[in-house]
Amino acid sequence: MSPPVAPPGWSRWLVPPAALSVHLSIGQAYAWSVFKPPLESALALSGTQSALPFQLGIVMLGLSAAFGGTLVERNGPRWAMTVALVCFSSGFLLSALGAAVEQYWLIVLGYGFVGGIGLGIGYISPVSTLIKWFPDRPGMATGIAIMGFGGGALIASPWSAQMLESFGSDSSGIALAFLVHGLTYAVFMLLGVLLVRVPGSARSAPGAGGTARPALTGPQVSANQAIRTPQFWCLWIVLCMNVTAGIGILEKAAPMITDFFADTATPVSVTAAAGFVALLSAANMAGRIGWSSTSDLIGRKNIYRVYLGVGALMYALIALFGDSSKPLFVLGALVILSFYGGGFATAPAYLKDLFGTYQVGAIHGRLLTAWSLAGVLGPLIVNWIADRQEEAGRHGASLYGLSFVIMIGLLVVGFVANELVRPVHPRHHIPAPREAAHVERQQSESA
Repeated sequence: MSPPVAPPGWSRWLVPPAALSVHLSIGQAYAWSVFKPPLESALALSGTQSALPFQLGIVMLGLSAAFGGTLVERNGPRWAMTVALVCFSSGFLLSALGAAVEQYWLIVLGYGFVGGIGLGIGYISPVSTLIKWFPDRPGMATGIAIMGFGGGALIASPWSAQMLESFGSDSSGIALAFLVHGLTYAVFMLLGVLLVRVPGSARSAPGAGGTARPALTGPQVSANQAIRTPQFWCLWIVLCMNVTAGIGILEKAAPMITDFFADTATPVSVTAAAGFVALLSAANMAGRIGWSSTSDLIGRKNIYRVYLGVGALMYALIALFGDSSKPLFVLGALVILSFYGGGFATAPAYLKDLFGTYQVGAIHGRLLTAWSLAGVLGPLIVNWIADRQEEAGRHGASLYGLSFVIMIGLLVVGFVANELVRPVHPRHHIPAPREAAHVERQQSESA
């Protein structure tokens, strides 16, 4: 499938909606916590076990993004979005079968493995294209699209909760909910497949409505060279620590807020817990566009100082005072999730600043392996410690105190790694004649 080239007069502002249709769909992953209690009840699972599909999905997201990044650069966004559609929807259909026959391994395989491949390819599919369409505002452009991934749960969380209420929370009701998800998201993602375009060979000013293929300006680093630089691995640590801190709350959001206030005079209902998940999704989404756009003004390094430093402070406040004040708990979690989303949305622009646009999509895919580790580490820390504390007879907020202390430590590690980021040494840059040849070859291929 050849990349669809934009015709003359094509507006670049049609590309973000195409990206959003995919990212809003695959962003359902952030609403997985809504399915955790029903699955635990229907299939007799522990909290750690019910997190497996989500954890494997995030692992496969990072791995498929890393290994598929070069293919996405070569084949274009339409090919990538098509692969994402097939894998993500098929994952739900396999999960529906698994729930119907009460075979949990099929849910893990479908949602986690197959669906996770769709997550990874779908996540990186529009990034390189958006940066090429919006060279003047890379933070804003990628923030608009990646905002959709963060906001997917804002739709999926109440929608999934309503389906489980209507269909039932037993295995057959869960199966039917998975089936509806798979079919609906296939249709929605198809809109992005049909709409997306890459810039044509004609050049225009960044603010124009016509097509544009930005030239490679400034230092450029190939994907293979990028992973040999200390800057890449510092950013890898930064992303891994920031994601671990956010995903630890996000994956267990619904049961966490229920546990925190279970022993108070105003316990949290199932509906309110689902609403909390939706609020976190809204903060995740708002952070992706708000903080990434702010990074265009104050710089990437400064914005990551905010994510990691203030994030550690929010975790400390929740750990110390969260169980005595619902507003404080909710506000602290919302701030952390806004930083979590902002960290994702700012990463492609940070990579562009350091390595150029030459193979930024492939470099971004390799960076997302940090998400793979964080997707296991965050839920594992929170769920394993909560399970052990529960076995020891503890309950309520005490289930999470140690987890939050660990998260603070991880954010401090990320803060230090961000401080170590410096401009890439010229020995890693590709020669200028090679840049010119690359642009010429791309233009001839798209003609």
